[in-house]
Amino acid sequence: MQFATVQPIIARPDLPVITDEEAAALARTTVNLFRAWGLTDGEARVLLGDMAQRTWARWKVGDIGRIDRDLRARMAILMGIHKALRYLFTEPARGYAWIRKPSAAFGGRSALDIMLRGEITDLIDLRAYLDAERGAW
Repeated sequence: MQFATVQPIIARPDLPVITDEEAAALARTTVNLFRAWGLTDGEARVLLGDMAQRTWARWKVGDIGRIDRDLRARMAILMGIHKALRYLFTEPARGYAWIRKPSAAFGGRSALDIMLRGEITDLIDLRAYLDAERGAW
């Protein structure tokens, strides 16, 4: 049996790291975004990687604790989705409402339906779709 040669992966220290202060700001902004999107607590928790109910309740009152790398990434992607929607819709309310509207692009499901599958890749795919729609690629 012959094995393929594995190429080394080069570390990317040039890529920005989300600091603790930035993560806390992202958390506060995410709470506000979810309010604008009209999400239920359950929906919000799924988008944040099945966050514990108590943790989400603390976040809503501004008590932000430690935020791990996966959660930082999820929130950054969600902010990218929000940014893309702000570019696509001149009226913010239309972008907020679009999240729940069925779309032919998603087989009649809404963007929220896609995101509520819970995988970080679902968030990444939605962001890529929106970026392509706005011509960012």
